[in-house]
Amino acid sequence: MKAVIIDDEPLAIMIVKEYLQTYPDIEIVQECNDGFEGVKAIMQHKPDIIFLDIQMPKINGFEMLELIEEPPAVIFTTAFDEYAIKAFESHAIDYLLKPYSKERFDKAVQKFLSANNNGAKKNSAANTQALLESAAESPSQNNRVVVKNSGKIKIIPVDTINYLEAADDYVKIVTKEGAFLKNKTMSFFEKTLNPQVFVRVHRSFIVNINEISKLDVYEKDSYIATLRDGSKVSVSKTGYPKLKSVLGL
Repeated sequence: MKAVIIDDEPLAIMIVKEYLQTYPDIEIVQECNDGFEGVKAIMQHKPDIIFLDIQMPKINGFEMLELIEEPPAVIFTTAFDEYAIKAFESHAIDYLLKPYSKERFDKAVQKFLSANNNGAKKNSAANTQALLESAAESPSQNNRVVVKNSGKIKIIPVDTINYLEAADDYVKIVTKEGAFLKNKTMSFFEKTLNPQVFVRVHRSFIVNINEISKLDVYEKDSYIATLRDGSKVSVSKTGYPKLKSVLGL
């Protein structure tokens, strides 16, 4: 089985390597110092398991996982907040709070091996997606969005987003710099973005109210919001009262 270690602390990587020496069936195929390297390593090696830190430079561990379409099983090696702990307990293979002992490490690896032997491997991607949904409730997770754009990783601060639009299995995030696709749902963004700024005005649109310059009647019970950049966003019969309430009209 192939493993990738992703952590910005050399000592932390060394400890995982040392503890894995008692598992000859697990081969470390790459060590990564940040999430950018981690994404490339996972796409290249398709590991069975990754040992992942959360708090890293550039992008954090959760943001990195969001960029992987079929994430492997994950054992987190970290110290993080209550939202993450809640998410880990529900959906992760296991999490190791630093500093941890060899005995605690063994327990986590045995849990992974047991799940792998019982055919639970195919559930790891679904579990990881559920974990990310839970972790997104953390305030520290919803001030930016990380996307892959032409093979490069781009960080989008949420205050630069004009609006979001449903696009099949993706959400199109329209910003001052252009449009980017994210493999998430509209419901995910409706739940995680600040509801006093981003309002679900239509089944297909979430708008940044700070960007609205005009609101016009379109036809009976529906409206069109014109944004400062000239974009037009549909506002439905059910979306209009929500928008009015947030705008204080």
